[in-house]
Order: sequence, then structure tokens, then C-alpha cells
Amino acid sequence: MESEYKLLSGAMVTLALATATLVVMPYLQLSDLQPPPDLKPYTEQQLRGRQVYIAMGCVYCHSQQPRSQSMAPDFQRGWGRASVANDYYYDTPHLLGTMRTGPDLFNIGARQPSVDWNLGHLYEPRAYVPGSTMPAFPFLFKLKDKAEPGDKVVNLPASYAPSDGRVVVAGPDALDLVDYLIGLNHTYPINPDAQLPTLPEPPAEGAAK
Repeated sequence: MESEYKLLSGAMVTLALATATLVVMPYLQLSDLQPPPDLKPYTEQQLRGRQVYIAMGCVYCHSQQPRSQSMAPDFQRGWGRASVANDYYYDTPHLLGTMRTGPDLFNIGARQPSVDWNLGHLYEPRAYVPGSTMPAFPFLFKLKDKAEPGDKVVNLPASYAPSDGRVVVAGPDALDLVDYLIGLNHTYPINPDAQLPTLPEPPAEGAAK
């Protein structure tokens, strides 16, 4: 019986230490966290696009957490400085990601700010990044005989445009997703008084690969 009490006591102590280390201490460290001065809350459209990003499973192939220059060449890849906790102040849930089948998207809005490029890349990635492994998302778009007032027509390269003369029009989910991606711009310095080095030109890559 004494050994059972010792085993139970040891398990309780281990659980308490794990809880204190993994839950309580991080909470105390981050409870007073404030957003950086240049970080803006998401707009309603960006929040809708964020839900599309989640529903489409983009987080399974993309991270949003560049690593320190001392640990990895993420900055040289054009992905920006290492992220810090308050960069994600408005993110619920957090979309850090654990895989990089595609490039990190923490600063995709700074690297690829073109709405037309991002829409076309979603419709057919290989039209913009030869050899891309990203799936196409044509169901986010509509094929129409003629554009109507208010339609956002996707200007595809000639070899990828519909051969029957129809036009590709972005659907609301595509527009929302692109607005969210373009909003991912964390090029501000962590310390407002500091100067960030200029990002190197990144290699060709997919915006939402």
C-alpha cells in the first residue's frame, strides 16, 4: 500500500510540475501582452478570408512563424524577421503551422501584394510558379460568358485562360482569402525605434502554396 501512495504522490507531483511549466508560467508571461503599435486588427473581410484559409487546410502546408537568423535561413528566403508572441495578438486560433510544403506566409502580403497575382495563383498555381505542387482551387471561381458589373475578372496568362472565350470571375471566398493573405504583413520592427534590414528578394514562390 505504501508503494501505491508513493506512486500516486509521484504522479501528482509530476502533473503539477508539468502544469506549472506548460500552462501557468506561459500564461503569466503572456497575460499582459499588448499588440505592436503597427499591428492592425483584421477587417471583417480578412476574418472571413481567415476562415476560408482554415477550412481549405492551408495551415497543413504553410507555417506563419519565421525562425531566427541564427537558427535557419528564413530571413534570406525573404520570409522576414523571427516572429514574437505579440505578432499574433489578434489571431484566434493561432495558425503557426508545423509543415512547410509551401513557403511561410507570415509576410506574404509584403512579398506578393498583388490581388490579381494571388487570385490567378489560387485558380491555377502552375500558371505562375512552374512545377508548383499546390492544388488548384477552381471551385472558388466562376466561368462566365461575359463579366457583369462588380465582377472581379481574373487575368490569367493566355495559355491558361479558358479556350472558349469565357472569363474567370473570382467568387466571394476567393476574394476574402486573398484579402486575408495580403493582410499578412509583419514587416514592422518589434521595437518601434529600431530599423529592420531590408528583406532580400525572395525566389519565385506560391502565395498560398
